[in-house]
Amino acid sequence: MGNSHHFHLDQGGHSITVNVGPGRDGEIELLVNGKVVAYQKDHQPGMNILTGELPDDPAHPFRILLRQPRLIPSPPRCTLLLDGVEHPMPERLVI
Repeated sequence: MGNSHHFHLDQGGHSITVNVGPGRDGEIELLVNGKVVAYQKDHQPGMNILTGELPDDPAHPFRILLRQPRLIPSPPRCTLLLDGVEHPMPERLVI
């Protein structure tokens, strides 16, 4: 079992949040402006990819790359991929 992880980044006037449930089989939620736009029931070691859109006109698609180490029990890393550019998403502590 492990801890939950929460990643957040403000981009183009929008709030993007990724919540990763505890353990290696916890769920992943992707929120844009506080609204769930993608959900994955569980995550596996390696790369997990979620897709979403920023609600601009026109909508602006993006991907979330969640890297879960395979062999070493360490926290996942989360990256926003927008317009071909990777933006690391800092983890925030939720008490």
